[in-house]
Amino acid sequence: MKNNRLIFLAALLFCYTTSLGQQATEHDMMWYVNNAPFKMGNISEPKFADKTFNIKDYGAVGDGQALNTDAIAKAIDACSVAGGGTVLIPPGLWLTGPIVLKSNINLHAATGALVIFSADHSLFTVSGGRGKPQLYGEKLENVAITGGGIFDGAGDTWRPLKKSKAAPTLWNDLVKWGGVLTKDGDMWYPTKEGLADDHLRPIMVVINSSKNVLVDGPTFKNSPNFAFNPKSITNLIIRNVKIENEYYAQNGDAIDLSTCKNAIVYHCTVHAGDDGICMKSSGAKDKNAAALENIIIAENIVYHAHGGFVIGSNTDGGMNNIWVTNNNFVNTDIGIRVKSNEGRGGLVHNVYIDHIYMRDILNEAILFSSYYEDKGPGAVKAAVLATDKTPNFQDFHISNVYCNSAKIAISIIGLPEMPISKIDFTDVTISATKAFSSTEATDITLKNVNIISPDKTVYTLNNSSNINISNAGFDSRATTFISAEGPKTTGVTVSGTNVSKVANAVKLGAGAPKNAVSIK
Repeated sequence: MKNNRLIFLAALLFCYTTSLGQQATEHDMMWYVNNAPFKMGNISEPKFADKTFNIKDYGAVGDGQALNTDAIAKAIDACSVAGGGTVLIPPGLWLTGPIVLKSNINLHAATGALVIFSADHSLFTVSGGRGKPQLYGEKLENVAITGGGIFDGAGDTWRPLKKSKAAPTLWNDLVKWGGVLTKDGDMWYPTKEGLADDHLRPIMVVINSSKNVLVDGPTFKNSPNFAFNPKSITNLIIRNVKIENEYYAQNGDAIDLSTCKNAIVYHCTVHAGDDGICMKSSGAKDKNAAALENIIIAENIVYHAHGGFVIGSNTDGGMNNIWVTNNNFVNTDIGIRVKSNEGRGGLVHNVYIDHIYMRDILNEAILFSSYYEDKGPGAVKAAVLATDKTPNFQDFHISNVYCNSAKIAISIIGLPEMPISKIDFTDVTISATKAFSSTEATDITLKNVNIISPDKTVYTLNNSSNINISNAGFDSRATTFISAEGPKTTGVTVSGTNVSKVANAVKLGAGAPKNAVSIK
């Protein structure tokens, strides 16, 4: 019987996740582009003139004391006037204010270069209600940031810290050092200005409304806000990038793609204080087209974050054609996180997630939620009509996902006016404290899904319809296979699964029709 194999499956999980990623076959970047489950647009590296402009030749001094803002700007200007090329930041300790990129320029921070953005906050003037990004470019074409150098955002001089996130020693040291506390004493700010207006904190790297962008090799660490936020870029390659933010970094997202098209995030390593690798989409000009489209996320490792791979919460611009494959998530709050809420939602569809290896996930291994920052799934929600701002998650294909240790295996939370729909899970094995639950979901298929859990109920379904479960694996300690509640829980079928030794194959709760579940 399949249940008797679960001890063996649990042992296999350890093998799957101890040497993370060994099961997946490594491929070069273009293999993913050519083998995506949808037709990708153009992905190609920008080309640059064979000319180099060393920032030292423009007065830069790499002693960690001299401010090099003007020298770096002069080197970039000279390169631009000459028709483009490479601006070289050689090994050294380079203190600077904002760096503004230009078209046809490769900003190359050599291995051994440490670029430190100044702790003088006045250098980052407010623009658009937010601090000016530390490394920025807008309306560019053919631009790159390359090399093995490090960019340090001096984020510890900007970021607030929640007491609940800090170890007692760290919290006490910060309070003794200075800064200011909120009235309730639960949040520390390094400056009074930061407490008065937290929007002053700049995003570290922003490239906006651009084409043909390459970011290959650098490390971005200690960001004041998000680390790297590409916006409205077509033909984007993010490769071999490292993001290093502390786990307690407030709003310390690592890589947030906003309304990008034809983009790949490949072979990157992430430590984040908030979302790890995140998709955002707002304000599509064409209501018939998704603002974020044709995205590949491959061969990355996320070591800590609120979510390993994240969609949302801003999805109102729509998303289409996303492939997440051969990634490892370790010690993240949630593994795969799809989130939005009423007023910020839109259509997100044709998402393919496969060959994901996870370990020590603090909460859900896989979460779909249309209640992000809302009243929560237990709240009584008045009946409303769906709008174009209602979260609409559908056509997700999730396969070959393995997780060793999570609090909850799979949780799906939709809205009464817009259930989460057309999600298929194939060949998924998860060990977790709690098993599977769905609320306001429809057309969910689970094939060869194995849940290793002491939870007494394997599948908890609330107002969930057309749920097809086949060849399920579950723990022998379970006393109920399916608990069905709500009048909309109908069309649930179970096949290829021996539930004869479970005390309650089906338990019908409040409002569930008598024929809600069929076991074949």
